[in-house]
Amino acid sequence: MLTLVIPVYCNESNLPSLLPAISSMSEQLNDALEVVFVVDGSPDRCYEILRDTLSTQRFGSQLILLSKNFGSFMAIRTGLQYGTGSRFAVMAADLQEPPELVIEMNRLLLNDQADVVVGVRENRNDPWLSKLSSSLFWGAYRRFVVPEIPPGGVDMFACNKAFRDTLLTLDERHSSLIAQIFWLGFRREQVTYTRQTREHGKSAWTLRKKVNYLMDSVFSFTDLPIRWLTRAGAVGAGVAALFGLLTLIAKLHGAIEVPGYAMIMITLTFLGCLNLLGMGIVGSYAWRTYENTKNRPLAIPMCSSVYAGAKAGEAVSVIET
Repeated sequence: MLTLVIPVYCNESNLPSLLPAISSMSEQLNDALEVVFVVDGSPDRCYEILRDTLSTQRFGSQLILLSKNFGSFMAIRTGLQYGTGSRFAVMAADLQEPPELVIEMNRLLLNDQADVVVGVRENRNDPWLSKLSSSLFWGAYRRFVVPEIPPGGVDMFACNKAFRDTLLTLDERHSSLIAQIFWLGFRREQVTYTRQTREHGKSAWTLRKKVNYLMDSVFSFTDLPIRWLTRAGAVGAGVAALFGLLTLIAKLHGAIEVPGYAMIMITLTFLGCLNLLGMGIVGSYAWRTYENTKNRPLAIPMCSSVYAGAKAGEAVSVIET
């Protein structure tokens, strides 16, 4: 059975289109589908509508109501925890990602072609400003943080039970689910799609949430800002030393007539850059401490084999786990 996890927040107007789409998907999967709706503290009537209508749907389902808005990342994790299938997929409730993708992802998992399948956006029918900001974010993220992430980013994925179980061991509050998927490794496949225009309602993906997601995505997976700070401090200190030498030469040749100017400029420039360097060094120690508090596994074995030695003419027994 396939478990489909759908986080729900401010999607009341999308539900009349979402439920028939899931019913059609269930029919294509011969009803081997379980849908876990996680209402993430939504202020509208999403929970009441689902509670009253799910019993009449042809697909099996679970309905979970969170006590407040914890964010889509935590809602998805909750749905993965409660799911009982042997394969898992995640889809947004606004139908901007076509449901047919779930069918294709499930096929790849059934054929054992991958442990995790990610949906890669080839194009998106969004406003130009949203396209531009998304391209800049994912381009910089690929360049500096996680090179394996596709240029258009990832919004939905599917995985087998082994991958789901391993993903849930990463018990981190402020992190990026997408970056975790790529950090884990495993066998990975991609399916491409064009993101559709939102037909109903308004996206709850506000600027504040985007900024928080940006910080979580960067600070949880790289010490790049600290390394930039350290390098800027080291380069600046070297430039300050050169600048001090030039200022001293100018002072000795009488080019600087203001009393104390040379010493003030040298001291301010050098100490400012030294401060940056010191912050970078302290930040490096703090980063290493932070890395240890995440409790991520040091290595993730996908399988292991035990080979029993055999004498000449005897078969070798192999035990795989």
